[in-house]
Amino acid sequence: MRYSWFILPLLCMGCPYLTAEEKPKIGDWPQWGGTDDRNMVSDEKGLPTHFEVGKPKAGSEEIDLATTKNVKWVLKLGSQTYGNPTVAGGRVFIGTNNESPRDERIKGDRGIVMCFDEKSGAFLWQLAAPKLKSGKVNDWEFLGIMSSPLVIGERLYLVTNRCEVLCLDVNGMANGNDGLFKDEVLYLEDPDYLLDAARIERAKKLLEEKKKKGEKVLDPGLKDADIIWRYDMMMELGIFPHNASNCSILAHDKFLYVNTSNGQDWSHMNIPSETAPSYIVLSMDEGIQETDKRLVGEDDIKQGPRILHGLWSNPSKGKVGGQAMIFFGGGDGFLYAFDSVPQTEQDGRSILKDVWRLDCNPLQYRVKDGKKLKYPHHDGPSEIDSTPVFYKERVYVAIGQDPEHGPGLGNLLCIDAKTGKQIWANDKIMRSISTVAIKDGLLFIGDFSGNVYCFDAEDGKQYWKHATGSHIWGSPFAADGKVYIGNEEGDLYVFALSKEKKILNADQDGKVSNFGSAMYSTPIAANGVLYVSTQTHLYALEEKK
Repeated sequence: MRYSWFILPLLCMGCPYLTAEEKPKIGDWPQWGGTDDRNMVSDEKGLPTHFEVGKPKAGSEEIDLATTKNVKWVLKLGSQTYGNPTVAGGRVFIGTNNESPRDERIKGDRGIVMCFDEKSGAFLWQLAAPKLKSGKVNDWEFLGIMSSPLVIGERLYLVTNRCEVLCLDVNGMANGNDGLFKDEVLYLEDPDYLLDAARIERAKKLLEEKKKKGEKVLDPGLKDADIIWRYDMMMELGIFPHNASNCSILAHDKFLYVNTSNGQDWSHMNIPSETAPSYIVLSMDEGIQETDKRLVGEDDIKQGPRILHGLWSNPSKGKVGGQAMIFFGGGDGFLYAFDSVPQTEQDGRSILKDVWRLDCNPLQYRVKDGKKLKYPHHDGPSEIDSTPVFYKERVYVAIGQDPEHGPGLGNLLCIDAKTGKQIWANDKIMRSISTVAIKDGLLFIGDFSGNVYCFDAEDGKQYWKHATGSHIWGSPFAADGKVYIGNEEGDLYVFALSKEKKILNADQDGKVSNFGSAMYSTPIAANGVLYVSTQTHLYALEEKK
């Protein structure tokens, strides 16, 4: 499987309870979707429409900037990049794999998060997460890290390929080894050492013996990640991720909301951990020493047996009637709305209570001619892989499946965020893993079959549709009167943000900008710069004066 503004006061830079929605820095894009509602839009102006992506230097994958137009810098990533960039505090963060090693000491397949200087593109540091020993059933080869980092002040939160939640220092090791976690050397060598205290002590002695013998030990340096705390969902909760772990974390108040990535085994028939939680709430408190106390809540919807394939959607947040609600797309095809504050049950469990749930599959996708349709049949039911978007007390979401299942029938819904009742739906789109972008009352979305749509967000009226000719994995991004979206062929389309279809970057032959590599991510903008990631490179694009 492969996959898919406001200035922070200096005195708050280290505060772990400041959410990205409440206090993001002017111009930054600190999380997936920019803000907690996950709407893929921005108020950025002056973004480029036309660009030349350049040619590689002879015998190299490095792009020659002299052959580019409106390109600020280009960075080589790994060979597969499904993570989406986030930009905060003068730094750019993105998940990829280790096929273009930044550290010659660390070779082979790993999940990587790279940190670059926003202005120059200079490499600052990286997280290099080892692969799970269980192999591709839980951690498919070369997928890398697919979580978009969440940045709040001096802290970064993400889900790694190892199905663990990490809190990192945005400065890396450059300002020392901060936090309670001091075993980065063991993490780099083999995180299985960290399973218990006795194993940690044995591992430390083993590494000291290696050093005395002059053998290589991956001691963390200034270019390595500084782990503040770590929560292993497989070890603590018995989670069984299907092929990949993927959540882009949401923060609210002092809590983190996480999709656990629980799913099927290799047979595609069994859910090994069907009683494990689908969604959890973790404390951001950096003073917690006992790992089990970091968990402050979990869902009680018992979704496990109903998961069709895996859990792929990210959480979003919106205020409904003045109260914060958390929305999760389900692996069973239902959209769930939860109260944001976990409640303590009589048995002592802390539960994330669901307020409502809605099946996003039309009945005919579940049952036809009196027979239950099988998954992943073309006409059958789908899970929710996209992220629900909160907009004007409504929630917008599409259903879809793992891209390896191919195209099939989809559905796009607009839902009342208070009651959970459907306002409108469109089952004429195909399966989609795209998150919508809504701006000026217009809704934009792509489907996996390669179509881009424009709808009226209020009543669902379709204004236009365009076939790009290739699969769309990413999401549309709307800003500066434009809508950007890429496809599997590496074509980046720039549409006018309008009820009338107009491709702004098409040449006289109708061709658009091609980046030479598949785009499985979503364009974003920060501080006047448009960021576009392909499988192999990250481009910072800006309109040159």
